[in-house]
Amino acid sequence: MNIGLMIYGRLDTLTGGYLYDRQMVTALEARGHRVRVMCLPVTNYPGRLALNGKLPEVAPGLDLLLQDELCHPSLIRLNARRGNAHGPAVAVVHQVHCDEPRAAWCNRLLRLVEKRYLDGVDGFVFNSRTTRDTVWRLTAANRPHVVAPPGGDRLGAPLSPAAIGARARKPAPLRLLFLGNLIPRKGLLPLIHALAELVHRAWQLRVVGRRDMDPAYVRRVRQALAARGLATRVKLMGRREGPALAAELKRAHLLCMPYAYEGFGMATLEAQAFGLPVIGAREGATSELVSDGVNGYLVRRGDHAAVIRALATLDADRAKLGQMGLAAHRRFARHPTWAGTMTCLADFLESLAASRQPRRSAVSPGLEAISP
Repeated sequence: MNIGLMIYGRLDTLTGGYLYDRQMVTALEARGHRVRVMCLPVTNYPGRLALNGKLPEVAPGLDLLLQDELCHPSLIRLNARRGNAHGPAVAVVHQVHCDEPRAAWCNRLLRLVEKRYLDGVDGFVFNSRTTRDTVWRLTAANRPHVVAPPGGDRLGAPLSPAAIGARARKPAPLRLLFLGNLIPRKGLLPLIHALAELVHRAWQLRVVGRRDMDPAYVRRVRQALAARGLATRVKLMGRREGPALAAELKRAHLLCMPYAYEGFGMATLEAQAFGLPVIGAREGATSELVSDGVNGYLVRRGDHAAVIRALATLDADRAKLGQMGLAAHRRFARHPTWAGTMTCLADFLESLAASRQPRRSAVSPGLEAISP
């Protein structure tokens, strides 16, 4: 097949969504398909909206047009102009923009734009059931789709159960890990405010993620650390990949991201591979990976008291920390690999392209190719 993929910026951008897109391209090319990546300019949301009507027509000869749903503000008119002579347009949905934490009035306006885009595509690739259900609240659920969650095995062999237990029992300050780019949606600022209430306990927090995506937010983080007297306890490590990222996961006791809204939560899954319990948010898709009180804790947005209780419990009871770590490791072991999930995704896309059905008709029932 000849396949197009529309994204903002570069495919090698370091976020979970772009990692998913890279895995998808690799899997499709390994099956003999030709994938042409179409890179749209990176700008703010008004600038993305302004691209509507300015994008050139999609070149003929594509059997399938994949669109990272992040590009939705720019593609509404392009999709409206496409006829049935082209292959299906499929939205790859990592996260629903208008469902992220922000002012309600703002999300109402964003919802109008995002719904218009979602109404105009022919099929969907979802990274989680949560993302799928969120989309179905915005648009008609009568189109082909697949739920194909990310894998968590890209960093190689995880720790053994014995190593996970030994790490928890070894006397040391509680080592917390925050694994996400420094942007508001990941919730580092409210975490800093919560941790300020635990100054009487020994803990350390290492923040691993890009610091160049929102410089104003990073300045606010540094100001909060200075104001709270936490600059020596919280280290902004910057980006880590490959062995350096694996080393951060090996040394940590738990992943602490209670205010991060996630469409899936790749950081959660990769932390579980290394036997880390996770303190995550009830909102979003983290609950698909974390069972409250079993392999971590789920807290509601803004509930600092719940975060403090969870951390104090695990700091005081290292046996419980080890048990939760082993439960997290078992949850990871049940999850599909990247190879498995991408095989099911490619099967779905090949079936959809072969059908060449008119827009908005159901080629096949929705598939939950792999259950997380």
